[in-house]
Amino acid sequence: MTAKTWVMLVNSVSGENKTARMRIWRALKASGAAALRDGVYVLPDSDAARAVFAEQAAEANETGGSSYILPFNCEDDRQESAMVQLFDRSADYARLLGELGSLKLATAKLSEAGARRRLATLRGDVAALGVIDFFPGASRRQVESALVDAEAAVNARFSPDEPHSARGAVPRREKALYRGRVWATRRRPWVDRIASAWLIRRFVDPKAKFLWLKKARDCPKTAVGFDFDGAEFTHIGSRVTFQVLAASFGLDEDRAIARLGALVHYLDVGGIPAPEAAGFAAIMTGASLQQPDDDKLLQSLSAVLDALYASYGELPGGG
Repeated sequence: MTAKTWVMLVNSVSGENKTARMRIWRALKASGAAALRDGVYVLPDSDAARAVFAEQAAEANETGGSSYILPFNCEDDRQESAMVQLFDRSADYARLLGELGSLKLATAKLSEAGARRRLATLRGDVAALGVIDFFPGASRRQVESALVDAEAAVNARFSPDEPHSARGAVPRREKALYRGRVWATRRRPWVDRIASAWLIRRFVDPKAKFLWLKKARDCPKTAVGFDFDGAEFTHIGSRVTFQVLAASFGLDEDRAIARLGALVHYLDVGGIPAPEAAGFAAIMTGASLQQPDDDKLLQSLSAVLDALYASYGELPGGG
């Protein structure tokens, strides 16, 4: 077994200050720290772990208590194995696996809002557990696969016309040919259609009008279709419609749009998890519940996408 470096927090908080003691305990639990005994916590050594421990040590000191942060190595493989076992998340993954299975079975009886709300919650739970899973293994892969299956079941139930990926390269298009157009897609849009509509109006056709179709075959010949089989803009290869639109109009060189594309891809078809996915899915679910009008739904969620785009542009490596 490869030796690992660990970091330990030893702290003491005044017994009279129950509020501070509880606050520190909750913060350490959220960080994934393992308790060796009362007041003694350990994490695999990292800058993030030391930052967490430093913050809680400062909190303990402010209460009049004491704290020490100590890096250490285990003496042998047996001790190292026992230390790693403290961070076994298999029971948590088993719980999530059961909840994902229950959601998949219950999808036929749930409303769309209810199913998507539960899915958003579970997606957030899986992401949160992944953050504190310092030694990922088969359990994590199994739950991530089950999450993809649950997402597919929800989409199959409530978005049966979800497009199939076409083959080939994404052709480049001239924006000038797509100004002042009517754009058509399936009604009650979910993440790919909403994000695509936002991208169209924000970067391609500021005066775009949207037609929300009950059935994809009802798309007028004069309209520009997107995100359904046979549409002018739809899934190609591994790209979802948002990414196809971005590539078609040369917008994918904007790193903030590329990050948004990764978020949309994960929520629409799975793949590499995006940190903001659970939060955006929850907002989208709530907005859909509050707003039955698709134009107004797009308007309300455009503000969220504008904020995400601005945030991505400010992050390291952003456009």
